[in-house]
Amino acid sequence: MLWLRSAIGRARNLAPEAFAFAVIGAANTLLYLAICWAALGIGVVKASVLATVVTTALAYLANRHWTYRHHARSQLHRELTLFFGFNLAGMLIQSGTLTVAKYGFHLTEAHDPHLLMGVTVVGIALGTVFRFWAYRTFVFLHAAPGLDEHAVAELDPVAGIAEASVGADHGTSALPAVGEA
Repeated sequence: MLWLRSAIGRARNLAPEAFAFAVIGAANTLLYLAICWAALGIGVVKASVLATVVTTALAYLANRHWTYRHHARSQLHRELTLFFGFNLAGMLIQSGTLTVAKYGFHLTEAHDPHLLMGVTVVGIALGTVFRFWAYRTFVFLHAAPGLDEHAVAELDPVAGIAEASVGADHGTSALPAVGEA
């Protein structure tokens, strides 16, 4: 039963973050679909790319200032680079599903617009799962206990977090305190 309590505790900690991410995602999905539908005349894949660029900018602002507001702030260029990089990967997942539907199954905007929009929703779902994982793992960092925001800003997204967590597990920080060096 200890594993169940642990799982419930993790779910409780994750729920507010997942809720905010879902609300932002739902609003952006509606905007994304509206842009795709309005731009269908330029081609479904191009419309998908256009909609992704617009909604990605809005998603960054909303996620930074609502979903992950309690996470440590790292250098803005680092966050933006990772955020847009992972969104590019998410866009490739979404656009890839449309590319397979259009060119692999020969669906057309003229004859199959509703089916293409259905495939768009599937691509959005796959891309969303990937983005949620990537944002919370690499973009919006959790600070280790005793580690301040300035030290987090200096961390490599992967190696630095591993160092900080090892130090936290042993009651010490693997990084020097701010002002030490």
